[in-house]
Amino acid sequence: MDSPEQWLLRAEERGNPATTLPGWTAGNLAEPLLHGSTYFDRLVEEVRSLNAGDQLFFTDWRGDPDELLRDEGPTVAELFTEAVKRGVCVRGLVWRSHMSRLSLNKESNRSLDREIEHGGGEVILDQRIRRMGSHHQKLVVLRHDEDPSRDIAFVGGIDLCYGRRDDADHGGDPQPLPMAAAYGKNPPWHDVQLQIRGPAVHVLDTVFRERWDDPNSPDEDHPLAWIHDKLHHARLHADPLPPQLPPPPECGPHFVQNLRTYPAIRPPYNFAPDGERSVARGYTKAIKRARRLIYLEDQYMWSAEVAQLFAEALSDHPELHLVVVVPRVPDQDGAFAERPQYVGRWQAIEMCRKAGEGRVHVFDVENHAGTPVYVHAKVCVVDDTWASVGSDNFNRRSWTHDSELSSTVLDTTRDPREPRDPGGNGDGARTFARDLRLALAREHLDLAADGSEDDEVLDTARFVDVLNERAAALDAWHEGGRKGTRPPGRLREHRAERLPLFTRLWATPVYRLLDDPDGRPLRMRLGRKF
Repeated sequence: MDSPEQWLLRAEERGNPATTLPGWTAGNLAEPLLHGSTYFDRLVEEVRSLNAGDQLFFTDWRGDPDELLRDEGPTVAELFTEAVKRGVCVRGLVWRSHMSRLSLNKESNRSLDREIEHGGGEVILDQRIRRMGSHHQKLVVLRHDEDPSRDIAFVGGIDLCYGRRDDADHGGDPQPLPMAAAYGKNPPWHDVQLQIRGPAVHVLDTVFRERWDDPNSPDEDHPLAWIHDKLHHARLHADPLPPQLPPPPECGPHFVQNLRTYPAIRPPYNFAPDGERSVARGYTKAIKRARRLIYLEDQYMWSAEVAQLFAEALSDHPELHLVVVVPRVPDQDGAFAERPQYVGRWQAIEMCRKAGEGRVHVFDVENHAGTPVYVHAKVCVVDDTWASVGSDNFNRRSWTHDSELSSTVLDTTRDPREPRDPGGNGDGARTFARDLRLALAREHLDLAADGSEDDEVLDTARFVDVLNERAAALDAWHEGGRKGTRPPGRLREHRAERLPLFTRLWATPVYRLLDDPDGRPLRMRLGRKF
């Protein structure tokens, strides 16, 4: 790739001169880990390789100390405290969260904090957020003080908590979280994490250190939380981290760019005084180069501002198709939980469909038993060239309001399979991006796991046709009473619901204020810029 800046943000394009993060790093080796069981198994293997003097840093939205990472263990707390006992420096930043009765995770995160602190590590419950915001980053960084070539990081959509340890069969995690009744007692969960080796690990180490070293108290502007922590002797200030280790050597063919969202808050982050919206800027740059196919997996896809970006791309390029995979229904039952999300999703999907009539294809997923699979992945592939895996959803909240972390990958290796340049702009298909799309296609379409049927979906136009054909066949099988052999594939056509006018009157302001708030400075909101 002679000109990575055509796809990736230069350092100055982040819009945050206070950070030391580079635009991107070269020489990395990235590997997508599909499903929580795959990620957790790899995490156990890598953490158990750490020795005295090594470092383990992690951030999390929700953490459950007793979540089993393998059938036989260890749990999250056991894995990390065992590392502490071997002399590993273990530090964590976990969102303080709200109460469990709001379907959030305050009690679980506090329990993880206690377990690891009791074992000798340090965990900060961090509430340096906007009102009704969250720290949503999911990151683990492992550094080896004697052999930096073994450094590794994991970043993406998978939390260290209940409900995430599912696999390709989608039978659900044996330790489930309560969800909407449609997902059953063990809700199936589809997710992706990215494993990274090379210089980008040092960048992700810096991402952690910036937030850890921020001088503002993690209880800042939250007096009740401060009093509670004082009474319960919780850690209120972070001890200094050990000196940062040198960057790992180059080890692979991948450019990696680490993109972030931080909101504008007061008192401000010292590393992002006006926030940072490089997630939004990075996606905007890539989507504008799309010519044939944008493939997207997303938990929400319900923001008009974000949908406008896709709509403009569809309008500008008449051969461009947009494929979106989303959950069938929201994760929680109840009108207040469901209706605002339906408002946002219907608006976003309709905006895209009007801009690209006949070229917008939205699906949800079920397992072979017919139970819907909750799509929590945040994945985007553009023209089999550029790919991203992260914690951010395609909505205004993730692009402006919460803290998020996404990694984009641009492979220097051209994929030799036809079509070699699906975008038609000379950049060519790249092995990482194409392999990620094909790996997801094998699962969703019930293609051979060994890749022997990949030729069916290599061409982006044929890929779209196969998605539609198999989804239509599965829909027809259900509508016909599920008689005969179940057709191959797990995708169903997703039907966004337009709510009655009276429901929209109350659900729309809830959606805009609570579900999808705006964390930009006022001048950027007024200018409609990220």
